[in-house]
Amino acid sequence: MEALITLLPGDGIGPDVTACARQVLDVIAEQHGHNFEYREELIGGAAIDAHGDPLPPATQESCAAADAVLLGAVGGPKWSDPNAKIRPEQGLLKLRSVLGVYANIRPVKIYNELAGTSPLKPEVLQGVDMLVIRELTGGIYFGKKTRTDTSASDLCEYTVGEVERIVRFAAMLAAGRRGKLCSVDKANVLETSRLWRDVTDRLIADEFPSIELETLLVDAAAMHLLSRPSDFDVIVTENMFGDILTDEASMLAGSLGMLPSASLGDSKAGLYEPIHGSAPDIAGKDIANPCATIASAALLLRHSLGLESEASAVEAAIAGAIAGGARTADIVAAGESHISTTDMTAEIISCLS
Repeated sequence: MEALITLLPGDGIGPDVTACARQVLDVIAEQHGHNFEYREELIGGAAIDAHGDPLPPATQESCAAADAVLLGAVGGPKWSDPNAKIRPEQGLLKLRSVLGVYANIRPVKIYNELAGTSPLKPEVLQGVDMLVIRELTGGIYFGKKTRTDTSASDLCEYTVGEVERIVRFAAMLAAGRRGKLCSVDKANVLETSRLWRDVTDRLIADEFPSIELETLLVDAAAMHLLSRPSDFDVIVTENMFGDILTDEASMLAGSLGMLPSASLGDSKAGLYEPIHGSAPDIAGKDIANPCATIASAALLLRHSLGLESEASAVEAAIAGAIAGGARTADIVAAGESHISTTDMTAEIISCLS
């Protein structure tokens, strides 16, 4: 098949790990007879430096025309002033709106070989395999904001339609897995959460009666993610809660460097990125973990290009490299040695052969 992929390396280690994912995609294309065309554009701090805009028009146009978008990371200390009118993260938020992606999928699956790198006991991690579905374009991140010298406010707002589409999306995924859905809210305090719970209860009862629905307050969910993580199948929650809970869940896998994400909407075009940040302190040092970005490329193959066997091959190659002892610095246990970004990528590619 032929596909146009826009690459947004971004800031910090973004260019390092995005280059690794492109290498893997090139191998997949060669092995399976595909033709992937790439367009590389600026986003985040790099775009601010070059154009004074975290998401320049050229980047928007390229992303809108692409079959899929692969992002590295945005941000860093250079642009970290919270009072600045222009910040790297604004580019990412705007890109989500431009692409119309409202559902963020974050898989959390434990590699047995890496259980020792997690702060949790290995026996607690047995059987952990979950998807966290985060609503991506509503809530407090997108609400009206005010700021004076003495006060500030951020409006959190959700509509019935926004809740319905994300819960329906999550329930469809749960129906194809273990049939368990956990909805996370704060309905004991927030009106938006009370709406969320009412809509969720109704939609599951009407459209997915075979789904086993569990409802948790977000503080309880944060505790249960650490005490009984293997009980979860699919978790669905609003924007801010999902942002926080998925970073917590990354510790189950031992490192942010292992977890990918896919942001999808009603079209096949999606946005794919690792959940880790830009880590500018290690940028260009060839020590970043490329696994999350390569795994994000696998999600790109699956969800935007419809190439399931190729996606599975990439995921199996990552697992094979880990099983073979390949480790970057962030996932080494006591007494283990580690390898570079370049060598980890080479190990993954060797497992594709």
